[in-house]
Amino acid sequence: METQSAWQTAAILVARLIFAAVFAMAVTFKFMDMGATAGYIAAAGFPFPLFLAWCAAILEVLLVIAFLTGAFFTPAALVAAVYVIFLGFSFHGPSHWTGNQAEFGFFVDHFTFLAGLFFAAVHGPGKLLAVRQGWPGRA
Repeated sequence: METQSAWQTAAILVARLIFAAVFAMAVTFKFMDMGATAGYIAAAGFPFPLFLAWCAAILEVLLVIAFLTGAFFTPAALVAAVYVIFLGFSFHGPSHWTGNQAEFGFFVDHFTFLAGLFFAAVHGPGKLLAVRQGWPGRA
């Protein structure tokens, strides 16, 4: 088994905290004004916006827990990756670029986040502060 240096351990823990913080901020905004989130979802053309807003909030809470604890880390990182790309295309995709060029930057940002999530999914939650639950052979 390969050993993990102190800087690798620190980098992995900081990365997990960043992932958790991003989703924690997102869910906090949803809980502060679920109606506004539902309005944003409705404006993108999705049906049942309040239901979808609550589904998103629940998913984001579960992702925060997974990133903080390391439990089900790899599947959580993969689910987060799919979610992030879905959000990128749905709310910042090509149909939004003509109205606001900043939307292209928001869209591209989703891919940098996606890369980090894929890297995390491959390498796991690290050896420290990680509950060992998840897919066989990988936490």
